[in-house]
Amino acid sequence: MKLALAQINPTVGDFTGNARLILDYTARAAAAGATLVLFPELAITGYSPADLLEKPSFLARSQQVVEEIAAATATLPITILCGFVSAAPSGSGKHVQNSAALLRNGRVDFVQTKRLLPFYDVFDEQRYFAPALSQSLCQVDGDSVAVTICEDAWNDKSFWHTRRYGIDPIEELMQQGAAGQPPSIILNISASPYWQDKRATREHMLSAIARRYQVPVVMVNQVGGNDSLIFDGSSLVVASDGHVAAQALSAHEDLIFYDTDTGVGDMHPQIADESAMTYAALVLGTRDYVRKCGFSKVLIGLSGGIDSALVAAIATEALGPANVMGIGMPSPYSSQGSIDDSRQLAANLGVRFELLPISEIFLETTETLSGLFAGLAPDVTEENLQARIRGTLLMALSNKFNALVLTTGNKSEMATGYCTLYGDMVGALAVIGDVLKTRVYDLARHVNSEREIIPHTILDKPPSAELRPGQLDSDSLLDYAHLDPVVAAYVERYETPEAIATATGLSLDVVHSVVQMIERSEYKRQQAAPVLKVTPKAFGPGRRFPIAVKVQV
Repeated sequence: MKLALAQINPTVGDFTGNARLILDYTARAAAAGATLVLFPELAITGYSPADLLEKPSFLARSQQVVEEIAAATATLPITILCGFVSAAPSGSGKHVQNSAALLRNGRVDFVQTKRLLPFYDVFDEQRYFAPALSQSLCQVDGDSVAVTICEDAWNDKSFWHTRRYGIDPIEELMQQGAAGQPPSIILNISASPYWQDKRATREHMLSAIARRYQVPVVMVNQVGGNDSLIFDGSSLVVASDGHVAAQALSAHEDLIFYDTDTGVGDMHPQIADESAMTYAALVLGTRDYVRKCGFSKVLIGLSGGIDSALVAAIATEALGPANVMGIGMPSPYSSQGSIDDSRQLAANLGVRFELLPISEIFLETTETLSGLFAGLAPDVTEENLQARIRGTLLMALSNKFNALVLTTGNKSEMATGYCTLYGDMVGALAVIGDVLKTRVYDLARHVNSEREIIPHTILDKPPSAELRPGQLDSDSLLDYAHLDPVVAAYVERYETPEAIATATGLSLDVVHSVVQMIERSEYKRQQAAPVLKVTPKAFGPGRRFPIAVKVQV
């Protein structure tokens, strides 16, 4: 067989657009001589449809589009394998299943349904889908083929020390061969989201499966952003000896080919550096979030700091300079250097920059409040007031210019609550909300790897919100070099304060103080903009904690 891996970027619910993509890539694959083309998990509906799956009309449309694609490709000498939503059998307790359809000769010739339904982190599949109770092999061009869907390949007992499920769909399929002859190839269609180092994990896992069964393993993965999730693509073919025989691009749509007879496939260049890959993922996630929500332009409050500079660089690469506007909003405590740095950054990026000073608004507002505040010393109230004035101005511009506001807070700030509700948290998307502050600097250096885009003065200055005279982040927080390991350990790995103190060398009292900040800030995070996920544990749907709770750590 000559296989084609069609790594496409579907949009959730866009049946017409997704079908158009599938037909276009199928025609291209057939023209190149492929006999089988693979599309990702739920390619027809986009991943994940969430509660759209509860609508009977959504299921009906999914099934209708599968039939339409089969009919439209009836004259092409190629078989299609693509993911869709199918009807669940009566009595299963659900009304839909996550399935793969094999289309040939103008009809749906075979359907395989997903057995392992993930229900952890960002995955909610057991909420919606009925699992397959059994599986069977199919025949393609005379070859016996094992078809699996994403998680079905993630339970190999020879690879995972701890398994989530009691069954291994691949093992069961490989035992079904007639007369002791197992399938000659394993196909896996996936919607596997990106996070740091996920690509290497996938490759190692699939290589272990290929070596165990001595057959090639093919995985086609979705690419693109859908809400908080970013799908990196990185589709690949692993030969029977475990080496990568074909590889698609990361963070871009792609079409690659693999010949099962010769073992030769396309090897497209990869993003090797993980900082570069994380940056590419954030660009992709930003572009797709803005465009799939029906917008083309964004606004960013430029403070002269490293966070807003990085978000501006990501947005500019994602959407183009003409679609990005930076807004400087100096208060009485903003330094001239921060204003100059913001203007220079905008010039380096080629984006429009506007200055809206807030000093007079701030003074008028404090004067309005002075009677109620009489006898009370200035405190964080006045600091937050400046941030909220900025948020109001950004949202006014958003309404007037039909542009989304991108928030600029990082994961360290979101974790500890070092951010202002209805102030700097205002916006449609938290672009770097899953990026620790120390990683922000790594990504900024990546931005500057070829030329200086983010001014060195921004990289070199001590972090400061500039909401009071001489303010530094270190006045309220640990130095980020010490804070970030605590945040990562507690938020991402659920380690205890005692274990964190031992590992970091910090006192237990210091660790407890950080943990308390994290726990007290849950109410803020649950009002935050969606966060682009680039680590194994991001704030948002993959990390669910109660707000009204007393936690004893």
